[in-house]
Amino acid sequence: MIDVLLEPLAQGIGRRAALELVLAGLACGPLSVWVLLHRQSYAAESLAHAMLPGLALAAVAGLPLGLGAALGLAAAATAIRLALAGRRFDPDVAVAVVVTAMVGLGTLLALAPATPTRLGELLFGDPLAADGGDLAATAAGALFVLGALAALHRPLLASAFEPAGAALRPGARRGELALLALLALAILVAVQALGNLLVVALLVAPGAAALRLCTRLVPALIVAAALAVAAGLAGLYASHYLELAAGASVALAALALLPLAALLARARAHLRARATVITRAPA
Repeated sequence: MIDVLLEPLAQGIGRRAALELVLAGLACGPLSVWVLLHRQSYAAESLAHAMLPGLALAAVAGLPLGLGAALGLAAAATAIRLALAGRRFDPDVAVAVVVTAMVGLGTLLALAPATPTRLGELLFGDPLAADGGDLAATAAGALFVLGALAALHRPLLASAFEPAGAALRPGARRGELALLALLALAILVAVQALGNLLVVALLVAPGAAALRLCTRLVPALIVAAALAVAAGLAGLYASHYLELAAGASVALAALALLPLAALLARARAHLRARATVITRAPA
């Protein structure tokens, strides 16, 4: 049993991949709870897909994918801001148009003859390709996300559960923008492991599972982090032993959290109902 657990980590490539996934899970897990509570799942998907042109350009130029992703996000944010200028478009329409254009441009760049054969890594990620520089950048990003979430806990809590009152408070808009900025940073943290198309799984599934299992916010944040890390490691082990793509394995492991959480929640409700019946039964 011990050999089974240690074999995927026997070489440096496996250890670096495991650390990359743990760091990404620690950042994305708690954030996924806030993403759901603030109904920003569509924003997460949009931001992730909008970085594709930057990723493709980074592949062509031989630059780090994280730098390309950051440039793609900046270009998308600028385009959305220009589309919203003058209030000619609704926000959802502006985001949809810009993201569709970015995905189309990114696909053209990724399939261009000059692009190196890294399309799979761009779209689906590859934690096994992480090196020391990637780990350092991921660690820095994860620590910043966790620190910012701790600092913004009260404003995020107020705007999530009392949106009407929070909207009247000074700085409410800044809190929303800060959440979107943290979401973009978390995408940068996890893009190496999961790529452009699959990174959303780690930004939604752990939080959805944790909110199903927990009735209080702080435990949900902790459980979401643990579930995200567990999904990352489970995907890595599945990739090693079943010879599957690592990024896709991690995404599927994250999505598997949802039915598992539903089963656990149902079983817990059944046990509580049974315990109530036994307690109320006459002696």
